[in-house]
Amino acid sequence: MKRIAIIPARGGSKRLPRKNIIDFLGKPIIAYTIEAALQTSVFDRVIVSTEDTEIAEVAIRFGAQVSKRPASLATDASTVVEVCSDLLEREKADGRIYDILCCLYATAPLRTSKDIINTLQLLEDDNCDSAMALTNYHFPPHQALKLDKFQNLIPVWLDMINMKSQEVPDFLVDNGSTYAINVAIFKEKKSFLGDHLKGYIMPRIRSVDIDTQEDLDLAYIFFGRDVQ
Repeated sequence: MKRIAIIPARGGSKRLPRKNIIDFLGKPIIAYTIEAALQTSVFDRVIVSTEDTEIAEVAIRFGAQVSKRPASLATDASTVVEVCSDLLEREKADGRIYDILCCLYATAPLRTSKDIINTLQLLEDDNCDSAMALTNYHFPPHQALKLDKFQNLIPVWLDMINMKSQEVPDFLVDNGSTYAINVAIFKEKKSFLGDHLKGYIMPRIRSVDIDTQEDLDLAYIFFGRDVQ
């Protein structure tokens, strides 16, 4: 079975400039994802997709291969699905065809090689066509509120707002780190979500997706805490 890991890493980022290669404890953030992918030893290729020369140089330095992303797929409107689809077609044109696609976000430095393997394992052992890493909501989701046009607070789930926490089922959320899918299903659905989706639950402290300075600060706090 052929597996490819794709790490999308665009140069432009608004809320946290240069977030994909910002320093995190002495290494560019993307290095942690590259190293985790390589440590699994399950991928035929680990490829960083980028239009950015500096990101490409960092990726190569830490052992990944690089696919030069076309400018048309390096805009704010570009989607990760489009980026992965384009890269798979480029690989196919070079005679490389894969069974499994694993998309790894560069801004999840606390995700480990074991987390990647466990997500892939669901896809390959559990009769599903797609899998993703998840975590539990860290606030009670049934108590969610929203503002109306008059700035009044309205319960999102009116039927659950007064329920006790122990009465509410567990809510899970995509933690923005790891996605695995059968390539044929990915091409058909143009999505990381197949018809038979399973989830690997990661602890909150390894589920930091760094998109803001606050996320980065949180990652520093959580780094090195060994939670299985």
